[in-house]
Amino acid sequence: MNTAFASHQKQYLEGFFAGVNQRSGMPFLGQNAEGQFTGDPAQAQDESVHGTPLDDLCKEELIKHEQNGLDVWDTMVQNSELDQFPEVADMFRYKFYGLFHVKPTQDSFMLRTRVAGCALKSYQLAGLAEIAEDFGGGYADITTRGNFQVREIMPKNTIQTLIKLDEIGLTSKGAGADNLRNVTASPTSGFDPEEVLDVLPYAKAMHHYILNNRDLYGLPRKFNIAFDGGGRVSVCADTNDIAFYAVRVDAGQGVEPGIYFRVQLCGITGHKQFAKDCGLLIQPSEAVPVAAAMIRVFIEHGDRTNRKKARLKYLIDDWGVEKFLEETKQKLAFPLGTLPQAQCLPRASTLQHGHIGVYDEREAGYNYVGVVIPVGRMLPEQMKAIAELATQYGRGDIRLTAWQNLIIPGIRDADLDTVKAAIIEIGFHYKSTTISGGLVACTGNAGCKFAASNTKGHALQLADYLESQIQLDQPINIHLTGCHHSCAQHYIGDIGLIGAKVKVGDESVEGYAVVLGGGVEERQAIGHEVFTGTAFEELKPLLLKVLQTYLAKREGRETFWEFSRRHSTEELKAMFGVAA
Repeated sequence: MNTAFASHQKQYLEGFFAGVNQRSGMPFLGQNAEGQFTGDPAQAQDESVHGTPLDDLCKEELIKHEQNGLDVWDTMVQNSELDQFPEVADMFRYKFYGLFHVKPTQDSFMLRTRVAGCALKSYQLAGLAEIAEDFGGGYADITTRGNFQVREIMPKNTIQTLIKLDEIGLTSKGAGADNLRNVTASPTSGFDPEEVLDVLPYAKAMHHYILNNRDLYGLPRKFNIAFDGGGRVSVCADTNDIAFYAVRVDAGQGVEPGIYFRVQLCGITGHKQFAKDCGLLIQPSEAVPVAAAMIRVFIEHGDRTNRKKARLKYLIDDWGVEKFLEETKQKLAFPLGTLPQAQCLPRASTLQHGHIGVYDEREAGYNYVGVVIPVGRMLPEQMKAIAELATQYGRGDIRLTAWQNLIIPGIRDADLDTVKAAIIEIGFHYKSTTISGGLVACTGNAGCKFAASNTKGHALQLADYLESQIQLDQPINIHLTGCHHSCAQHYIGDIGLIGAKVKVGDESVEGYAVVLGGGVEERQAIGHEVFTGTAFEELKPLLLKVLQTYLAKREGRETFWEFSRRHSTEELKAMFGVAA
């Protein structure tokens, strides 16, 4: 084939290059500093990522620079057809579609979905059950971000899984890697009698804004956003990078009275830090653009050289809040309002374990039922049965919580007994004072290479043991996490357990270090370590002794959180017979 340029093409190119070579100022893409073309225009285009030279980028940033994770679809299709796992770099890119190759613990994929605002329709829960049944390992897990994970998906089933997910109106795009994770909202939004504002529409708006803006993928590190409506059930918003809290402001405070959002920044409890109020008071309609502006500031200035220092916290630690807000303002078309937090009306306290049990809704004659799902694990037949309950006796809605359980809203008074009996028949329950009602556990070493212990298995054993030995009249949370990533947020549990290998004689066995007194919202506190690494079999009687001591020495009916925060670490150790 003749590839020579025609005369008119030659004249065009000669004129083009002549014009380029006479340009002054900033070089054209593909030019060097002198305005001359390099050998490869594409090569000169991206010699840095938001100002960070390519040579300084960490491994994950180089992978993203070589190919955007959103562009791995063709490779995924090919690998699915060949029933093969991806190459190393593509393993990271698969996470942009919520697929994690979780070898060596499970030589298969885990799917992490996105459930906007923690709100599902009953047909979507039934559809997730079919995915777990047809393509997964026959079970699914509710996560601490009001979300679902399905495990044991083989390469040949990945594309079918994603297509099925899309067909039921869900997605997993951006659910892993350095992306904005599932946007959470108070799980009782819209029907909570105590709430300041129904925040679900704002969480959904944020969810769809993320999905439809390609530049909001490939952040320096993962990023969490939550919306708290001020109702009975905490969404643990203060553990998020950005938290929007609905508040009321009365007349006489220098702003129009009404409902606003306060903004908290930099929650990262695995690093022992809660989100802090940054002084902003914004209209609810401004939440999405404010969040988007903040995220884009983070994208442009976050650390892309050191994964351990790449979260939003570290940018603000370096800059200070004032500079971060100034940079945010540059990206907005409206001014940012401020008001001291003390000038907002106080919010009602959340209910500890308000996610479990039967509660009245805002509309008279209707109730919501919080269902205990031990460690968040459900079988497909249980998922379908809960979906049917929600359809037949509720509004066809299901809400997921940060505590790995679910809520069925819209139950009429007359149907409550029927629904409660059905929940028990399905294999779950709805009582808030049991140990299992407050269990939270990460995947553990059955499905995660980082975990030092079998957290889900141990959690269930622990609940069985403690419930057979002691009866509580106050709710308690026990969080089991397998490693320092703290996916189960052990630092915010009444009792927090972090996996560790423990020497027993010459043998290394699974065990845990124990922290006590953690909490969120008005009970906000980072748990303090009381017991170092303890073998799991020794841990069971040890925690029984802790709970027995609590019941014997508490003041009145104080909660375990109040009891443990009232005493110093040394006092607790002395009470429990541990050397200081």
